[in-house]
Amino acid sequence: MKNYIDTLFYNLINDIKSKDVNQVYFNMITKFRLLPFTTQLSIQQFLNQFNYWGKIEIEKDNYEMLKNKANAFKIYQEDYIKLYEYLSDYKSKYILFSILNNFYNFNFEYLKNSMETLYKHYFDLDLMPNLENEIFVDVGAFTGDSVKDFINSYGLKGYKKIYCYEICKENIEKMKENLKNYTNIFIYDKAVIDDDRAVHYDLNSELSANKINENGSISVKGVALDNDIREPISMVKMDIEGGEYLAIKGMKEHIKNECPKLLISVYHNNSDLIEIPKLILSLNNNYNFYIRYYGGCVFATEIVLIALPKNK
Repeated sequence: MKNYIDTLFYNLINDIKSKDVNQVYFNMITKFRLLPFTTQLSIQQFLNQFNYWGKIEIEKDNYEMLKNKANAFKIYQEDYIKLYEYLSDYKSKYILFSILNNFYNFNFEYLKNSMETLYKHYFDLDLMPNLENEIFVDVGAFTGDSVKDFINSYGLKGYKKIYCYEICKENIEKMKENLKNYTNIFIYDKAVIDDDRAVHYDLNSELSANKINENGSISVKGVALDNDIREPISMVKMDIEGGEYLAIKGMKEHIKNECPKLLISVYHNNSDLIEIPKLILSLNNNYNFYIRYYGGCVFATEIVLIALPKNK
């Protein structure tokens, strides 16, 4: 028997399944145009600043993002069902519905209800209440903010070692300063990818949004975690602006052999919400999946997949 969250989700998916891609797009653009114009402009500014999902240019009647989202809805409509049914708690199921409903109907109410306000970003104490002696790898460590959140959540006994990977030199200098009072933290000026090779990037005006770009002007060493960290690891956080899929491929042996806890951003493009969970399960199916939401209430970002070993 379905509860109200199940009903909300399956009604939404059945509505999408009943439409072709043009009808899905028409629904989305209609709902977008019903928003207050100031809200439309705010969404346009945000999308075009980061350009992860496609642009919106209202004056040019260009709604590339909506077309891309409509295509993703149709491509992954069955996969959304599989992901929903695999999720291990109803909070995660509600969040998945809220995210899809936001994209499809520009509904803000459910998304607002999904926002995490109690725990630190990534570190849900209901799912991971006590951590000790972790070998923690922070991929996309920025200025050390997630490391400090980890320590504030679990204390100094929460980790044995922390490896931090960051590509922006300015961020690295700030991170060294922010973490200078802690021991056994190793900071690397490297990009985490699927293999060892040089890669490039350009500086973004938002220094937290630097991402690998083959045409970028700045070169940085790229590494696979399987090659760069030889000891077993127990926990990995990733937020690398759409590079998460490649980075996971580069740590497939760690995932197969050690089944580390995975805290992965899955919002930087229109496919990661589905393709990253599928990739993880293809490497090791001994995971339970959860979704947590750390973004705002207008457009769904800061979506985190938490993959925890079933036997721990």
